[in-house]
Amino acid sequence: MLDFEKPVLELEDKINKLKEGLKESTDVSPKDKKELKILEKKLIQTRRTIFKNLTPWQRVQLARRPNRPYFTDYVKMLFTDFIELHGDRAFHDDAAIIGGFARFNDIPVMILGQQKGRTVEENIKHNFGMMNPEGYRKALRLMKLAEKFNKPILTFIDTTGAYPGIGAEERGQGEAIARNLLEMSLLTVPVISTVLGEGGSGGALAIGVANAVLMLENAVYSVISPEGCASILWNDSTKAPDAAASMKMTAKDLYEFGLIDRIIPEPLGGAHTDYSVIGNNVKHALLIYCKKYMKMRRKNLSLNRYEKYRKMGEFIEKNKVITSKIK
Repeated sequence: MLDFEKPVLELEDKINKLKEGLKESTDVSPKDKKELKILEKKLIQTRRTIFKNLTPWQRVQLARRPNRPYFTDYVKMLFTDFIELHGDRAFHDDAAIIGGFARFNDIPVMILGQQKGRTVEENIKHNFGMMNPEGYRKALRLMKLAEKFNKPILTFIDTTGAYPGIGAEERGQGEAIARNLLEMSLLTVPVISTVLGEGGSGGALAIGVANAVLMLENAVYSVISPEGCASILWNDSTKAPDAAASMKMTAKDLYEFGLIDRIIPEPLGGAHTDYSVIGNNVKHALLIYCKKYMKMRRKNLSLNRYEKYRKMGEFIEKNKVITSKIK
């Protein structure tokens, strides 16, 4: 339970206890029914007030919830005939990213997603969603395979960043990320990326160079975690809430800056409250962009991607003063 969710959970507890009492009672008074209606109305109002006015740090906390749907949950909800493909053909299979061919609304696609775990065992297996160099090389291998067979690529971002271990650095972590940035920019098939939870640094961008970038309403996307930023700027990781506000890492901020293309709405309370609703919302958004870019000629897709990223951080001259579109 997150601190800002306490008022909602307290009301839900009161409502549940009252309902249980009413079930057990043989004589339910109008006063009890009225009290139940008042509490239910208050619950709706409280939930709306809290979740429509979340701070950036509160959205970071929501994005990190372990019961939030992960990539494999979306695979079950959105895709059929999924065939997982393994390995980078050089070192080994990185379970921090899962990928393979699948059908999306009867469209053959390549899907790739970073995967976290909910238990200790799952997090160890998937390395908390932090990819090693072989994970990025595996992703690139599958993307080039999709290009060979002219299939759209759908990537799903959910990581705090690339794994910073010594072994990862020895095996060329920086080069693997840079290689993906280069090769993804040149792909001649549609690429659509969706930020599901956290999108951290080059670890996220290395599978996020896309024709369209979508973000869930309570997802975050930034060059560093708020804790990391606070440690660098103030030498104090407890100032992470201040860093989150300064970094403009929420979907709303990034959409206003033109860095993402669409915000996917979440159920009130967060994506974890209703998997079916968020699944339908993601499906609807992906269909729009799949259809849009599948109509585009292959040679124009990489140019479209180039123009998209070339405009980011563009400086304009106004009244002889140089100002940036991103402040």
